[in-house]
Amino acid sequence: MGLYLKIFFEAMRQALDSLWNNKLRTFLSLLGITIGIFCIIAVKSAVDSLQQNIVDGFNELGNDVIYLDKMPWNEDPGENYWKYAKRPNPSYEDYTKIKEKSKKAKQTAFVIFTGGRIVKYKNSSVSNAFIMGATNEYAEIQSLELEKGRTLSLAEYNSGSNKVVLGFKVAESLFGNVDPIGREVKLFGQSYQVMGVLKSEGENVFNFINFDDVLWVGYPNITRFVNTNDESTVGRMLCAKALPGVEMQDFKGELTGIIRSNRRLSPREDNNFSINELSMLSQVMESVFGVINIAGFIIGIFALIVGMFSVANIMFVSVKERTSIIGIKKAIGAKRFVILLEFLIESIVLCLIGGLIGLGLVFVILKIISSAIPFEMGISFANMVIGVLSSIIVGIIAGIIPAIRASGLDPVEAIRN
Repeated sequence: MGLYLKIFFEAMRQALDSLWNNKLRTFLSLLGITIGIFCIIAVKSAVDSLQQNIVDGFNELGNDVIYLDKMPWNEDPGENYWKYAKRPNPSYEDYTKIKEKSKKAKQTAFVIFTGGRIVKYKNSSVSNAFIMGATNEYAEIQSLELEKGRTLSLAEYNSGSNKVVLGFKVAESLFGNVDPIGREVKLFGQSYQVMGVLKSEGENVFNFINFDDVLWVGYPNITRFVNTNDESTVGRMLCAKALPGVEMQDFKGELTGIIRSNRRLSPREDNNFSINELSMLSQVMESVFGVINIAGFIIGIFALIVGMFSVANIMFVSVKERTSIIGIKKAIGAKRFVILLEFLIESIVLCLIGGLIGLGLVFVILKIISSAIPFEMGISFANMVIGVLSSIIVGIIAGIIPAIRASGLDPVEAIRN
């Protein structure tokens, strides 16, 4: 054990001496290793962080919710566009039929969205406000939480009264530090009483809607001021949450039967709607992330190959410069594997230094990016291990031939040189 430690520390010393005595040469040689590790780990860490943020968003929305739409979410929107575009939008009638007939749905909600509205409070205003007219169940399906106040009561909802719940940023923009609860804002040329303020959405990159920027009114209310049939200005969403313990495949089958019956489709007719789950989007995104990871890996591998040859060149030069020292070591009894191990460790140490610099750059760059985007990016322990192991493997490959050559030198010939 003591012998191996001695070899290791001697190799460490030689590697550091090489760095110190040939700074420019070593720097240029290690640059490929640094760039390679940076490309592989930076792309993988960024993708992992983005993917985790999206998964967290999916988890918040729930994996037990079905979304009725014209188009399937797991297909390229460009493919069969006109086929899907001709389909009818989800309707309020679809919503009522699911509520009436479904035995597996815990909650069903219908939502209308429209933008480009102006909302005012005294001298403050928000332009291009995003208005959401939703049935009362939507809050539970979406797990919306309130910062203060309350949602609409059933009586207020059914009567279509002018009551509104504000998104966090909308409330801040209109009221600042003033408590908005009970105060009135102007919307659609009408006075609306503020009943509640939603909690800030925080830093989640995946949301169908940024609830910080919405004004939420009841569905019966919005139909008084908005043409809900105008597809150019109005978006729709119909979603249903399954009861606990219900298999999603069974739930999808039930909803398909209810919608087909409501739309009077014959057994020979195809569905004119799509039943979607968030897992479909997850699958699409996984394939996209996979392509990005492969691209980063390929760029990184090319850089590592360049770096590997550069380090191998350093090691060949090092063998040549230390030929007489190798001869003396062998003359006084140094074993061949000891010489081989010494140069191999030196190569690994050099590559590890390049790799650690690359990991350091990834850490710094991701921190800078994190300060400019709405979620945190960082290097996971697994990615750090990948970076270190990649550096070690490159070090072994780069150093093995020079190490074999050094260990195979004839001591007499080596001393003469």
